[in-house]
Amino acid sequence: MPKIPIEREFAFQIMDVARLLKTYADQRARQFGISKAQWTVLVRIDRLEGLKQSELAEMLDLQPISLTRVLDRLAENGLIERRPDPNDRRANRLYLMPAARPMLDHLSILATDMMKTVLEGLDATTIDRTLHDLGLVKDNLRSAIARHVGQAPSNQPQVQKDLAS
Repeated sequence: MPKIPIEREFAFQIMDVARLLKTYADQRARQFGISKAQWTVLVRIDRLEGLKQSELAEMLDLQPISLTRVLDRLAENGLIERRPDPNDRRANRLYLMPAARPMLDHLSILATDMMKTVLEGLDATTIDRTLHDLGLVKDNLRSAIARHVGQAPSNQPQVQKDLAS
């Protein structure tokens, strides 16, 4: 079996860690009757209360219909509310309801406990360096995405849309 180049192994490890962290967060969030997706949305609304649904969907890289389902569930549970945007009749802005505060407090304690488990064996210097390095990786990815928006990959042939016409 050929050795995988370290750069590709780096990508595999990041994707595996992200997948496992999502699975772990989902398992732990269930004790409060919510999903990891709902938890993520609540935290984002808490940080940026009043943002538009469309802004949140873009921020979380979710399709609007997927986000709508999450928001519907949170609204049904009395955790968030949608308010019409005063400047755009087509848009809603998102706000926390009072019932969300105790939930967010519990989730904050849960997050601290989870990350204590996840980061076990790593010292503060290592964690700080990893955060710095992942920030660089994130910036590199954002730049690469911005450069390639609307471009077909150069090593891929252009596919004709309809050969029959």
